[in-house]
Amino acid sequence: MSIAAIEATGLTKSYGAPSRAGGTGPPVTVLRGIDLRVAPGTVFALLGPNGAGKTTTVRILATLTEPDAGTAAVAGYDVRDERHRVRRAISLTGQFAAVDEAQTGRENLRMMARLAGLGRAAARARAAELLDRFGLYGAGDRLVRTYSGGMRRRVDLAAGLVGEPEVIFLDEPTSGLDPHSRRALWDTVGELAANGTTVFLTTQYLEEADRLSDRVAVLHDGVIVAQGTAAELKSRTAGHRLDLTLATSAAYLRLTARTPHASHHDPGARTLGLPTDGSARHVRALLDELDPAGTDVTHFAVHTATLDDVFLTLTAPGPGPGPGQGTAHHA
Repeated sequence: MSIAAIEATGLTKSYGAPSRAGGTGPPVTVLRGIDLRVAPGTVFALLGPNGAGKTTTVRILATLTEPDAGTAAVAGYDVRDERHRVRRAISLTGQFAAVDEAQTGRENLRMMARLAGLGRAAARARAAELLDRFGLYGAGDRLVRTYSGGMRRRVDLAAGLVGEPEVIFLDEPTSGLDPHSRRALWDTVGELAANGTTVFLTTQYLEEADRLSDRVAVLHDGVIVAQGTAAELKSRTAGHRLDLTLATSAAYLRLTARTPHASHHDPGARTLGLPTDGSARHVRALLDELDPAGTDVTHFAVHTATLDDVFLTLTAPGPGPGPGQGTAHHA
């Protein structure tokens, strides 16, 4: 088995919770023992609701935070004992572009290249190469403050690639971008993986993970509740979704109370989405069970399940998995 680009076993992390008196209260457990393995040259997406532990996971893997327990290695180096080697092998791009707006795009990249140890001539060449690669060559001599949000994000990503990292962490990289800029960045991420860079991505956009990732992990309440390819997770959760449109708000509320496993809710349209295998037999059985009198459901439609359905089903409110259960759901 080849060396993983990222490998983590049993990672746990807790933080002290602030108390009303101004001190710290009982510790809040953020990670409850997660396992991850990412193959080199692939795109791995970590999904989860806010507060699930995504950023904490990235901070541990990027050596910015130490785990309370467990082990992790990035690019073959231990994140505790070889943190300097890890840092030389990675790049981390956060949710907001960390560029100097008072400099040009070219100056930002040359500065980063010099900080990475390149000589003046090599830094100039590397900056020019990255400006061209990210479609910014014509804007390279403009101040970054004049750039659009998408252009700033591309400069930020380019700066992270100055040292040609083996692994790049992208923490919600398209947050706040317009659809055109988001798709342009998707193309860039695809090119990175095609050229052998391992990309570890956290995102709130399910379409983004579906399109970009080779493998997906869903993090919920500090544990990995599912892991596999997007197709595997869709087929495991449900191959299809049955959307029911209810006749009245009262009927919608009644069926909502009876279907805690619903993966889609739209009170305004009085629509519920339920997992199904897509067969006529199962659809008829669901309709007979939920609306035996045939008066509550006015319309229904069957759709192929999306990653959104997987996410909503796996992170639905309810009893969370107990210790050690989160990593048992690998596809």
